[in-house]
Amino acid sequence: MTRVVVDREVCMGAGVCEMEAPEVFELDADGVPQVHEPVDLAVVETAVRACPTGALQLMD
Repeated sequence: MTRVVVDREVCMGAGVCEMEAPEVFELDADGVPQVHEPVDLAVVETAVRACPTGALQLMD
């Protein structure tokens, strides 16, 4: 099963992931995305590619 991993050290809280996939990502009080399951892989892949800092990864 593929899951989304957020590197909290790299994330700058731009919110691009939340804009690309609001049903999957939600920024917490610190501006770090929280991932809501289930994950639509096609939507998540778009958000991962759009992340300006590369803080999101897909892991098997």
